[in-house]
Amino acid sequence: MRAPIGNFDQATPAPDCLDLLVEPVAAAIRGWQGPVAADQLLYVDTDPEKADTAVFVETYGEDLAGTSANCVVVQGKRGGEARLAACVVAATTRLDVNGTVRRRLDVRKASFAPHELAIGETGMEYGGVTPLGLPEGWPVLVDAAVADMPHVLIGSGRRRGKLIVPGKALLQVPHAELVEGLGR
Repeated sequence: MRAPIGNFDQATPAPDCLDLLVEPVAAAIRGWQGPVAADQLLYVDTDPEKADTAVFVETYGEDLAGTSANCVVVQGKRGGEARLAACVVAATTRLDVNGTVRRRLDVRKASFAPHELAIGETGMEYGGVTPLGLPEGWPVLVDAAVADMPHVLIGSGRRRGKLIVPGKALLQVPHAELVEGLGR
């Protein structure tokens, strides 16, 4: 199957290649429900050595510069309690950590979670974190601009491979919230 964005050799419905995904992501796809069917979530193979944005876009298609999103794990504390969330923003924007995210988490200060914490909590590889398959109860904040994309390229849970999903599908992820102005 041809990918709807990018210059990938092949796009495969994610339910047909669960063995290429980390277990939390595979489990999320197995249990996928909602108006966007699971077979509309596509997996594409990518070279982890070409993960740098400029090299990635040059290799896999100029259109990906405006159709890619990052899933960033953030943390904050309130009353000694750590609060974690995942934020999905367009790759061309910056996450508003100490404005929108801080207010949503109801913390004094929010920051990017350390790499070790992000990969330890998610069971995913650094550089491949995706909103699918995150720990139970985590808020998943999705920027409205990403949700409006017809197709968006996101991580697959591993550094090798990406998922292409309709932007609105991200709102089907458990605990997903549409947030205006999350990316700036």
